[in-house]
Amino acid sequence: MTETTQPKAHTVPPDDPQRKLSIVHPDDPSLRHIAVVGDTYTILLSGAETAGQYCLIDMSVPHCGGPGPHRHDFEENFTLLEGEIQFTFRGEKHLVKAGMTVNIPANAPHFFTNVSGQHARMLCMCSPAGAEDFFLALGKPMESRTAVAPKLTDEEQQAFVKKANEIASQYRTELLPPEKKDGAK
Repeated sequence: MTETTQPKAHTVPPDDPQRKLSIVHPDDPSLRHIAVVGDTYTILLSGAETAGQYCLIDMSVPHCGGPGPHRHDFEENFTLLEGEIQFTFRGEKHLVKAGMTVNIPANAPHFFTNVSGQHARMLCMCSPAGAEDFFLALGKPMESRTAVAPKLTDEEQQAFVKKANEIASQYRTELLPPEKKDGAK
């Protein structure tokens, strides 16, 4: 006779009363807004509010905005609220429109670009948290979610790229070389 093994019951940990409910309005003046790569990112929830589980960032992306190729060891999820964004994932391009959601698996090379000619806005959730700290270390503080990120001079762009390369690994991120024209790598 064989003994039947029952799966072990999962015990839910007790509630942690030190954790608080978070309700955030994207235009709350106390939120941190950062200009990064020509975009304006607003940190809605940081790892401090989520016990490090995730961060949530409101991204305002102008035409031609978006980061260069990169990868990181955390999951990244985007929900497009307005406009259209072209995501390039492992070299393959995907046009994503308002109402759609994209999940970028950890460690996968990717980047996004607003190619629509219109403003785009999306929510970005990174799990676990930490990307918000990279943006804070790298970007320039802005007054609001709707503030237009300043256009960088060539010298400022070079300094930005140098700093990004110097600190990326501290934030579990690797910057990759830009893609070449005609799909060549």
